[in-house]
Amino acid sequence: MISFEDMQTFVEVADGGGITVAAKRLGLPKSIVSRRLVRLESELGVQLLARTTRGASLTEAGVSFREHAARMCLEMDVAREEMLPTGELRGRLRVAVPSSFGPGHFAPALAELARRHPLLRLHAHYSDRYVDLVADGFDCGIRVGYLQDSSLTARKIGVFPVGLFANPEYLRVHGVPQKPSDLLEHQAILQGTESWKVSEGNRTVVVNSQGRFKADSAAGIAEGTAAGLGVAALPVVIAQSYLEAGTLVPIMQQYSLPEVGIYIVRPPGSHVSRKVRVLIDFFVERFSANGGS
Repeated sequence: MISFEDMQTFVEVADGGGITVAAKRLGLPKSIVSRRLVRLESELGVQLLARTTRGASLTEAGVSFREHAARMCLEMDVAREEMLPTGELRGRLRVAVPSSFGPGHFAPALAELARRHPLLRLHAHYSDRYVDLVADGFDCGIRVGYLQDSSLTARKIGVFPVGLFANPEYLRVHGVPQKPSDLLEHQAILQGTESWKVSEGNRTVVVNSQGRFKADSAAGIAEGTAAGLGVAALPVVIAQSYLEAGTLVPIMQQYSLPEVGIYIVRPPGSHVSRKVRVLIDFFVERFSANGGS
């Protein structure tokens, strides 16, 4: 008979990328983790992991079985949660967090959530790269900006105001833009090929700026702008420390740009675990109360 503990161990190994990481997450010796994997493969009659000196990778059978095992582990977690006293959380909660905003804005909230629930094992993964919640085994993720993946279920928890900024020395050399069309004469610091929607009253102008410096994170854009490489549209919370240091100043303050949303996203499905529900409610309360800061 297949053991639930063996399945759970396999999911940890699959999501963690190897036995060492899984053993650390589970608080078990590597020898026990290895023994559970061998026993599970023996019960199934297939090889789930291709083991090398560098670690372990999933076989085709392992990829398929991981989806089923993860689903069963989730159902077991849900069943256990229903047996707990109201408000008490236990088990693992894996959250993907954008690194540009995470340390200063989301990490304190996640730490407070973990403090309130001492039986909860909260694993926060900080990265600005796109994270596939399902494939990478996350319970939910925090995303800032404009959502693109319509397959995910999203809950908006707040917004970050956005403004235009530049380095004072850059403006001294290149001049201060006064209106949207002036931005076309300046280097823009961008993530990709995005345009800026600049509004004054009921009138909105789309500015298709160009620039030679691009970065895939808000922090990278802020650094390039502070270095005097051009003009950027940044969330005010990212620009704040540079404003205080004097390496950035706001420009065209009579104009507004669309706010960027703060979302908690989760894989599709009608059932939401209590852990995710509590995290969503906690973040809604925290970020809607203080305007997303």
